[in-house]
Amino acid sequence: MASSTATNSREIAAEIPTVVRVYKDGSVERLRDSSFVPPSLDHLQLAVSSKDTLISHQPSISARLYLPKPTHNNKKLPILVYFHGGGFLFESAFSEAYHSHFNCFVSQVDVIVVSVEYRLAPEHPLPAAYHDCWASLQWVANHYSSPNPSNMEPWLINHGDFTRVFLGGDSAGGNIVHNMLMRAGTETLPGSVKVLGAFLSHPFFYGSKPIGSEQAIVATPDYMVKVWNLVFPGAPGGIDCPMINPMADGAPSLAGIGCSKLLICVAGKDKLRDRGLWYYDSVKNSGWLGELDLYEETQEDHVYHIHNPQSHTAHKFIKRLSSFLLG
Repeated sequence: MASSTATNSREIAAEIPTVVRVYKDGSVERLRDSSFVPPSLDHLQLAVSSKDTLISHQPSISARLYLPKPTHNNKKLPILVYFHGGGFLFESAFSEAYHSHFNCFVSQVDVIVVSVEYRLAPEHPLPAAYHDCWASLQWVANHYSSPNPSNMEPWLINHGDFTRVFLGGDSAGGNIVHNMLMRAGTETLPGSVKVLGAFLSHPFFYGSKPIGSEQAIVATPDYMVKVWNLVFPGAPGGIDCPMINPMADGAPSLAGIGCSKLLICVAGKDKLRDRGLWYYDSVKNSGWLGELDLYEETQEDHVYHIHNPQSHTAHKFIKRLSSFLLG
């Protein structure tokens, strides 16, 4: 029989059902991770090359890069810095789901993708992921401004167009995109590199006051609050922290968003749909001077394009993103 000490050490301290379980001994069990897969640098049957690169040793930040092939040395491509979803708790830039998605995406869209591997909660509570993603954006910009950037990446130097830097992300990654844009509106990147545009796919926003269809979903508020409290226990304002509720009282004006074009993407069956629409309307009415657009797939659910990258609706979505990034 196990001792009482051993039993107590495996008692659950916190849990998000089907997502993550935190034990009192400090260990974390992720219940929804997809398997990791290696990059495909020289795969003859793929139209995309990929490789992993180090951004920072301390803290530990890395990325998976994707490059369409063949790529001519004199052709400069837009740079998409991407932040994966997973509620700040799970998923990875190295997972099978995101690797499959970007192999499909980059085979159809001529861009360099920098898919960032940021630190996850609860081991690294927010704002750690925000800091990591800003550091990743600075690292990209350093390839333009510095003759010898730290952890230099030749793909960026040889093929990157630093006048066309974009941000993108889904779910929690969409939330990260918003927070990076607010920072880009007030801080200068190395070499004065500008973020030209960004897209937010099914972004993870919430607040204490239910909106739209949320009022009819009794369990949703408690779940969202539980997730946010786990990933950012010290959040000023709790669930009305401006980082999760950009429309909260006292939040910085969305007129300060630091890019020139913005695409908000929602899915009709997604519980977060109304938050995405609310964000779109709030940006539209904020006085922001950029180009704003909305894309909705009415018959799909949350991050359908990641779960089923070969589906008809995922290919439609990629075409819309292609026109946004290359248009």
